[in-house]
Amino acid sequence: QHSLFSAFSRFGPLYSVRAHRNAAVAGPGYYAVIKFYSAGDAGRAQRACNGQRLFQQTPVKVGFFSPGQVCVCTKQKGFQQQVLALNSTKCQELANHYLGFNGWSSRIITLQNISGFDGENAELGKTSWKRLVKYLCAVEVMLPNHGVHARGVALGEADVEDSEDPLEFVSATRRAQKLAVGKALSSAFQKILLVVLENGKVAVEYDSSQEEPTDSLTEEELKGLVQVNELSLEQFDLEEEEVLSDLSFDDELLSREVPSN
Repeated sequence: QHSLFSAFSRFGPLYSVRAHRNAAVAGPGYYAVIKFYSAGDAGRAQRACNGQRLFQQTPVKVGFFSPGQVCVCTKQKGFQQQVLALNSTKCQELANHYLGFNGWSSRIITLQNISGFDGENAELGKTSWKRLVKYLCAVEVMLPNHGVHARGVALGEADVEDSEDPLEFVSATRRAQKLAVGKALSSAFQKILLVVLENGKVAVEYDSSQEEPTDSLTEEELKGLVQVNELSLEQFDLEEEEVLSDLSFDDELLSREVPSN
């Protein structure tokens, strides 16, 4: 997988690289599935690598085709067509690649603890409470060189397995905060369009079709978001494409500020 990543990443940033053993009926060997963020990058990789020996003496097998043949997958059978938002780590990876590390910044507008108790076990004929730690986060992403900024709001929650253990509560709090910040950052990035031209230049547009009711609120109103009666928290409980363990935020990264040049 490392060799495949090195060979194909020169054409553009890669979303993922997966190498698998061939099925028994296909004989010994491997096939690989390489996912690019950009269809244009994938096309260039296909034209340059098809039939070539990339990093070994015998042609590699990429996809479900004959040795050395590299093709672009246009349809995935067996999967429902569903557009999933990139998680925060992938969003930052793309932003750093196309905009540069100093080309964007983010800040946390508010990170509110909205924890409570819920849950009822009707089958046992009695109420059993499960402690949930919940945090609501609002994040703003700024692209100063392009005059674009976007906001994202999301809810993160984590179970407290042992409510009597203070360390378990601290751990659950960290998980809920990280998830809320990551999902809010991802939500903000969904409103930013990166248009990559053939000459390598990047244009940035704000996607107004992704706007949410919270985008019209002032910063003070966002900080008091819990008191907005008309706001339903369910709209912020978005599906995360990757599991929580993929989040790479450290404590100091919960609020990312890049100094201006």
